[in-house]
Amino acid sequence: MKKFTFIILVIFSQTIFSQKKMRPIEELINESDSGWPLVTELAKSAKNKVEILSVDKQKAKDALFKTQVTTRSPMGSIIFETGGILIDNGWIRILGSGSAKLNRSLPEWNLGKSFMEFGQTSPFLLVADDAIGGFFILNGGGLGNDFGKIYYFAPDSLEFEPLDITYTEFLIFCFNNDLDEFYNDFRWKTYKEDVAKLNCDKVFNFFPYLWTKEGKDIEKSSKKVVTIEEQYNLNLEFRKQLGF
Repeated sequence: MKKFTFIILVIFSQTIFSQKKMRPIEELINESDSGWPLVTELAKSAKNKVEILSVDKQKAKDALFKTQVTTRSPMGSIIFETGGILIDNGWIRILGSGSAKLNRSLPEWNLGKSFMEFGQTSPFLLVADDAIGGFFILNGGGLGNDFGKIYYFAPDSLEFEPLDITYTEFLIFCFNNDLDEFYNDFRWKTYKEDVAKLNCDKVFNFFPYLWTKEGKDIEKSSKKVVTIEEQYNLNLEFRKQLGF
């Protein structure tokens, strides 16, 4: 994978989160100036396979309200207009308001991770993840001074790697970039067939672990399917054990 300057995540406690008054859903939906046309235009011209998951409008309103972003933003429009977006047959999963294929809304997935209660100011947001247990994170100030930029919580280093791109640029990356180049040696021979059968709320867990010297040759690693929750917690636990 591409290597970036690493940064250590600050450990947060509930006391650092500030509560803010939650805006009503009517203030978050902007039909005259929506970010959705931009997202659909990007999707139509995408080089990679893009699957926009169907949306349940009631769930979408609930997810948008809990996230407290407006539909003027691409992220807000994805939450409101989709159940999520799958890239390359589910290799990357961009979170929306949840669907049968991707049974996690962005706010529900972040609850207990980036904030303790809906309406709290969040130091970061988990906005997408991939089939090998990597997580894409929007920096809300807790990962560095580059507010609004995307980081990659990499399974091969357990580091929070700054990608130096905004959320919109992240969409362009997902839709058009050479994912084989980004993931480099972490696509095994049968990955297409394996990922096509993988539930998008689960990931592949490898042994030896990808962050070990022995785990660098993924063709020699064994793999099993685990829940995305288990993998996220495991990554954090390994960071703690290694003294990050």
